[in-house]
Amino acid sequence: MRRIVYIIGGIWNGSGMERALTMKANYMADVAGYEVIVLLTEDGNGPSYFPLSNKIKLYNVHVNFDELYTLPLYRRMFSYFRKQHLYKKRLTSFLMETKPDITVSAMRREINFINDIPDGSKKVGEIHFSRIGYREVNIKFLPNFINHCISKIWFNKLLKEIERLSAFVVLTNEDKKNWPMLSNIHVIPNPVSFSPTKQALCENKQVIAVGRYTYQKGFDLLIDAWTIVNKKHPDWTLNIYGGGDRGLYQKMADNKGLGHSFICNGAVSDIEDKYAESSFFVLSSRYEGFGLVLVEAMACGLPCVSFACPCGPRDIIQEGVNGFLVDNGNVEQLAEEMIYMIEHPEKRKLMGIQTKDSINRFKMNIIGKQWEKLFNNISNRRVYEA
Repeated sequence: MRRIVYIIGGIWNGSGMERALTMKANYMADVAGYEVIVLLTEDGNGPSYFPLSNKIKLYNVHVNFDELYTLPLYRRMFSYFRKQHLYKKRLTSFLMETKPDITVSAMRREINFINDIPDGSKKVGEIHFSRIGYREVNIKFLPNFINHCISKIWFNKLLKEIERLSAFVVLTNEDKKNWPMLSNIHVIPNPVSFSPTKQALCENKQVIAVGRYTYQKGFDLLIDAWTIVNKKHPDWTLNIYGGGDRGLYQKMADNKGLGHSFICNGAVSDIEDKYAESSFFVLSSRYEGFGLVLVEAMACGLPCVSFACPCGPRDIIQEGVNGFLVDNGNVEQLAEEMIYMIEHPEKRKLMGIQTKDSINRFKMNIIGKQWEKLFNNISNRRVYEA
């Protein structure tokens, strides 16, 4: 039986990275027949946020990098190097003893040294973000040119390590174009995370958005767009569901007189129900790594209106078939497409029906086979020494 090790920080939060990893690990253990070990760096309480197969083994190196964010800046750097040294020692010891066939890094801190561990496993990196903004330094008290120089040095160091991997996996064809210098790059998207039992009828006067309340998600832009929509269709409501500080965005909406029609909700466990209650989905992100919420919404029968932000929506949305793409950041165009969805119910319902076929390529059995094929290819590849 072939053995695979997945490396991740923790499994106790509901992040997209943790969700995707647990689904893939479950598939490799339950379907592909691998012996699967998930190696953790952080301590946590309770079971995995997402269900893990009972065939999967957990191993924790107890480095706890998250503790760094509790320290003052002047102590953080010293503590980081100490923890990184400890991590390298413990991960090396584990891999040398375990001797996996494949080791998969989520492109976290181990990417700086994992290629140097002589355990014999094929090293694979999978990035859950797009290259846009990745490893860009923005220290406020430093001049821009110094931030730029640090970013360039840091990224070039990363690039050298990526080139040494047996395979480097990105989520979208769009992002693949951002790495033209790599010959070991592959595209495998994230799988849709659930098989819904309910389907939206696309009849209620409700629009839905999902995501954490952060700058990345562009909910401030969505508020501006909804201000335009609300003037024409004040009887429609837009609901956001997500974690983080929603108070700031609700106040912004209230200040624009949208308090009755623009509702910032917290994260919910029954998001499938919320999708089913809505008529279409809107994504206002400035950038994405993939945009899994688009696939989730489509799985529930919702057409989508989305900024064509980097990276993900262009790979997921088929223009006029299951949704509409809008120039990134164009608030007026976003509003226009939402108004079109509202004013054309038959088209909206047809697009909702068509979403079912368009998300088949993201089902776990399809994505799992792509990973199996990749692992088989790199395992059978002859290695030539330079």
